[in-house]
Amino acid sequence: MLYVHSAPSALCPHIEWAVGGVLGVAVSLDWTPQPAQPGSYRAELSWSGSAGTAAAVASALRGWNHLRFEITEEPTSSTEGTRFSCTPDLGIFHAITGPHGDILIPEDRLKAAVVKAALGDTTLLLEIDHLLGKPWDDELETFRHAGEGAPVRWLHQVV
Repeated sequence: MLYVHSAPSALCPHIEWAVGGVLGVAVSLDWTPQPAQPGSYRAELSWSGSAGTAAAVASALRGWNHLRFEITEEPTSSTEGTRFSCTPDLGIFHAITGPHGDILIPEDRLKAAVVKAALGDTTLLLEIDHLLGKPWDDELETFRHAGEGAPVRWLHQVV
């Protein structure tokens, strides 16, 4: 599922082109005004495809100025799920998710957070918040609520 939370109008057709290039089908999103940021637009898209497609879409969209988006990929019987969040100020956040949507944090990243906190570079709470994507959630929350009730378009890709 792709949630474009805010994009300037000039960027909207480029987003459709980039996502369509990854999915291998023409994409035409239903853009609606984003009340949380006047002059910007939001859209949602769901598709069925192979594992890793969300990463390819996130790679195609990352680094574009003035673009806020989230992508989720559901886990399968043989793969974990993924979540990507992106804001202009914070860049991209990536997390692996389990079958119930929980973020799974690898052991080495937890150990690194404990070491950084022990060295006094930061606090453990700040490091855990970062590992869970809290700064991205905090920035995107206003944009998420502004989009409640928006239409969703489903695309199905033959795999």
